[in-house]
Amino acid sequence: MSKRSKPVRVVEPPATVAAERDPRPPVEAIRAAAFTQFAERGYPVVTVRDIMKACGLTQGALYNHFKSKDELLHDIIASTQGELERICQQAVAGAGDDPRAKLAAFVRVYVVRHCRLRVEALVANREISWLGAERVADIRRSRRAIRDILVTILREGVDRGVFDPPQIDGRRDLKAMAMAMLDQCTHVSMWYGPGGAFSEEQMAKLYADMALRAVGAKPQ
Repeated sequence: MSKRSKPVRVVEPPATVAAERDPRPPVEAIRAAAFTQFAERGYPVVTVRDIMKACGLTQGALYNHFKSKDELLHDIIASTQGELERICQQAVAGAGDDPRAKLAAFVRVYVVRHCRLRVEALVANREISWLGAERVADIRRSRRAIRDILVTILREGVDRGVFDPPQIDGRRDLKAMAMAMLDQCTHVSMWYGPGGAFSEEQMAKLYADMALRAVGAKPQ
């Protein structure tokens, strides 16, 4: 997503006259405040002072954990990305041997996380462009790893004759299909909100069913 995209409004409880100290450990309070500030206002305009005021800590407290605002942005994106990779691996490993079950499990956990942690997903996908190449490298590695999990599932399904995905000029591009699925699942964080027609789990099941249909999965 373009780094010039309009910041997302994060609904917060009414502000008090003075910010109260966040009850979480300082590093977690800083991370939470950074996610909220970056999501609502965008990385370039948020200052260290803004973040520390939001969590009720002094500006010096940030430098006990992070050398700079840039390092803080890298930390929060890398941590949420690493956790996403971990839960995707875990879901697929626990789904059994059937590629259909693996695909459904992968999509369900991916979508639930993007419904539940909208602020984190929005910051990770929008603000990454402000990081330098070296800081982005490990995040992109994790994203490729998640894509490759999905490509492996699709290839297993095709090889075993339980998936029949679309072809272009007689060829299949499973990597392109995986990227399209990930884009679709990631984008749910842009519009989903609690209190709608479907719960997070129902939305995840809907997306899993759509993914199975998209690859022409045969009935189990």
